[in-house]
Amino acid sequence: MSSDLSSPKTDAPATLATSIYARLKADILTTRLAPGRKLQSRFLMEHYNVGQTPLREALNRLTTEEFVVGMEQRGFYVKPVSKDELRELTKTRCWVEGLALRESMQNATQEWEEALLVTHHRLDRTPRSLDPEKFADNPEWEKAHRAFHATLIGLCGSRPLLGFCEQLADRLYRYRMMSIAKAYPVRKIGTEHAQILQAVLDRKTDDAVALLQQHYQRTADVIDSDLETVLPKSDTPYAAR
Repeated sequence: MSSDLSSPKTDAPATLATSIYARLKADILTTRLAPGRKLQSRFLMEHYNVGQTPLREALNRLTTEEFVVGMEQRGFYVKPVSKDELRELTKTRCWVEGLALRESMQNATQEWEEALLVTHHRLDRTPRSLDPEKFADNPEWEKAHRAFHATLIGLCGSRPLLGFCEQLADRLYRYRMMSIAKAYPVRKIGTEHAQILQAVLDRKTDDAVALLQQHYQRTADVIDSDLETVLPKSDTPYAAR
C-alpha cells in the first residue's frame, strides 16, 4: 500500500512542472506574455497557481528552448524579438524544411499523399479568421495549418530533423502572431498552400521546395516590415512590464 500512495507524490511535481511549462510556452508564443517582459515570480505563482519549484523547472526548460532568458541577479525575461533573429530563423527553416521535403518526396507513398490531401482539405475548409469583417485568430486554423506543414515533411525519415523543424516553427510562430492582423488582408495564403500541394503531387521536387521556401519568406517579409511597430521602445531589450 505504501508504494501505491507514494507514486502520486513522486509523479506530481514533474507533472505540474510540465503543465506550467505548457501554459507558459503558450502564453509566450501567443505574445500574451510580451517579448522582453520580466517574468516576476510572485506574479507567475499567483497567475498560474503554482509553487516556486515547478515554476523554476518550467522556466529553466523554456530557457533551454530559447523562449526565456535567465539573467544572473535579475531573474527571468521573455526573450526579446529582433529582425536579425527573424531573418536567421527564417533562413534556417527554409534550409532544413527544404531538405526534409525533398526527402519526404523521395520516400513518397500513396498513404502519405492521401494524408496530404486530407490535411490540406481540412486546412482549406477552416476559416482563417473567426470574424469575416476583421481579423480574429482562429485556433482551429492554426492546428490545421501546423498539421499540413508537418505532413509535408513527415516522411523525411529523420526524427531529429523533424524535432528541429518543430522548434523552428514554434519560435517563428511568436513572430507571426505579432503581425498576423497586418498579414491577413494581403496574403493569399490558401493559394500558396494549394500550389505547394500540387507541386508535391506532380512530383516536381525543385518547384515544391522553392514554393515552400517562398511561402516562409513572404511571411518573414511582412513581419520584418511591421516589426518596428511592435519592438519595445525602451533602450534596453528587457522591459519590466
